[in-house]
Amino acid sequence: MQPDSVDVDEPLAVDVPPAPHDASGERVPIRDLAGLAPPPRPARRWTPRRVVATPAALDHPHGRRIVGRVEALGIEVERLRANRLTGLRGETERETYARAKSTLAIVVSPPSRRRLQPIAPSADWRVDLAEGCPAHCQYCYLAGSLSGPPVTRVYADLDEILDGLAEYAGRGTVTSRDARRAEEGTTFEASCYTDPLALEHLTGSWRRAVEHFAGWDAPVQLRWTTKYDDVGTFVGLAHAGRTRVRFSVNCLPVSTRFEGGTSPVPARLAALRRLALDGYPVGLTIAPIIALPDWRTHYGELLDLVAAAVDGVPGLDLTAELITHRFTPGSREVLLGWYPRTRLEMDETRRSRKHGKFGAVKFVYPRETMTELRSWFTAELTARVPACRILYWT
Repeated sequence: MQPDSVDVDEPLAVDVPPAPHDASGERVPIRDLAGLAPPPRPARRWTPRRVVATPAALDHPHGRRIVGRVEALGIEVERLRANRLTGLRGETERETYARAKSTLAIVVSPPSRRRLQPIAPSADWRVDLAEGCPAHCQYCYLAGSLSGPPVTRVYADLDEILDGLAEYAGRGTVTSRDARRAEEGTTFEASCYTDPLALEHLTGSWRRAVEHFAGWDAPVQLRWTTKYDDVGTFVGLAHAGRTRVRFSVNCLPVSTRFEGGTSPVPARLAALRRLALDGYPVGLTIAPIIALPDWRTHYGELLDLVAAAVDGVPGLDLTAELITHRFTPGSREVLLGWYPRTRLEMDETRRSRKHGKFGAVKFVYPRETMTELRSWFTAELTARVPACRILYWT
C-alpha cells in the first residue's frame, strides 16, 4: 500500500504471498530467487497530500529550501498564518490517522529537541531533523511515544541544529566510553522519530547532515536507519566514512504483512550494498524480531539474503542491532486504534512485564523465548555473515 493512500474502512494487513516453487513443485529457497526477481523499479517515494509551512519555518534558509524542493515536485505548499497546525483531526481516530499520515508540515524544532538526550544502546546522542514517518508499520514504535495526530514534521532550522552539535562531542556515554565501539567516536542518531529516506527527496536534510559530518574534523559519526531504498543522492557524496546508514530488515512474513508503504527487503539490501560499495559504514537493524511460527526458517532466509547482498564488498564495515518486539499498554491502545484488524500479536498474557528506569511498563517476550532467540541469532549471524559485528541485543 502506498504510504499516502490509507483506506480507513479496510485493514492494512495483507496475506503473506505463497512461497515460489520450481517446475517440479519444490519450494524455491529465498536465497535462489535472484533470477526470478522482477526488473529493478524506481525507488518508492512518498507524495504527501497536504504540505504546510509555518511562518517561523519560512524565516529559516533551510525552510525555504524545503518549500522550493516540494514545489519543484509539483506539490502545493500552504503558507500558514500562525505557527500552529490545524485541520488534522477527522471524525474518527482512523480518519485522524489517515489525514495526519498524508500531511507534511515544515516547522521549527521545539527548544526541547535542541537539548540532546542520550539514546542508549544505539548512540551517544539523539539528534532530530524531523518527527513522524509516512510508513504504515503495524508495530510502529512511535505509537505512544509522540503525542497528537501522527503528522510528519520536518525541521526548517537544520543549520542551527547541526551547528549546535559540536558542544556534545566527546561527552557521550555509549560509544564515547565503550572500548568495543571507540572507533565510532561520538555518535549522533538521526532517525529515532522518523525515516530519513522517506523524506529526503522532499527535504534534502540528511544529505546536508552527511556533508556536515564529512567536513567535521573530529572523531564523530552520524547514524540513521531506514526501511526505504532511495539512496541515489548519497552515492558519490563526500561522506569521509563518518555516516553509518543502517537498513531495518525483517523476515518475509513480517515485512510483507506489517510494514505497509515501505520498500521490499531485497530492495533495501540492494541499497545497503550500493552504499557499502561507495565506502559507507553500513548496518542492519533487525527489528522487531518476532517469534512467529517457524521463525528459524524465516529469519534464516533473511540472513541468507543479507549474506548475498554483502558478498564481495571490499573493506566491508557491517554492524547489526538486534531488537525484539515489545509494546507498552499505551502503544498497544494507539496501534489498535490505527489498525483495528491487525494480526500482530500483542497479548499481554503471553509476555513478561518489564519496568524501565523511570517506571514505564513494557511487555517483552518471556526469558526462555528471549534466550532462545538471542542464542540463535548470535550463532547464525556469525556463521552466515561472519563480517558482521553485533552491537547489541535488546
